[in-house]
Amino acid sequence: MVEIPLVFMTYFNPVLSYGLEEFCSACVSSGVSGLIIPDLPPEEGSELETITQRQSLDLIYLLAPTSTEERIRLVAERSRGFIYLVSLTGVTGVRERLPTNLAAFVARVRKIAKQPLCVGFGISTPDQARQVAKVADGVIVGSRIIQLMGAGSESMILLQEFITELRSALNNSTEFKTMRAR
Repeated sequence: MVEIPLVFMTYFNPVLSYGLEEFCSACVSSGVSGLIIPDLPPEEGSELETITQRQSLDLIYLLAPTSTEERIRLVAERSRGFIYLVSLTGVTGVRERLPTNLAAFVARVRKIAKQPLCVGFGISTPDQARQVAKVADGVIVGSRIIQLMGAGSESMILLQEFITELRSALNNSTEFKTMRAR
């Protein structure tokens, strides 16, 4: 039995090809708790929303820093579990620094949304994760983990060290501990 919530991230075409009901059923039987489908806007997600709600899966939508107040309201109304905040405009990938407007973006969404806010895209170091934890309810690290997984024979050692450093940075973040207690 899976005790840690698992969120599956995929594009919509494979879900559609598999069959919406069938895909959601397979996710539930595999222990998946939620879905992130970056290319599925909430304006086009009602059919999948109905199925995920019926099967007790969270459908998590994304917001970008360029999102309007109207868009934030729509995503806040329709996203379940949490809202994925894309930290920057452009593509994801390892970054040297966080965007300067990140805290303002999170605060703008927090005024409207009641769900936890998790920030991803470009978070590449334990220090960046700690900084994000000061303003958000969750930190999403993807590209750096994938990069480390492809590091050859040392990849698992490097990945383990990175995850340990990430966990330590978040455990030592007073702000993150306070938010988790909410």
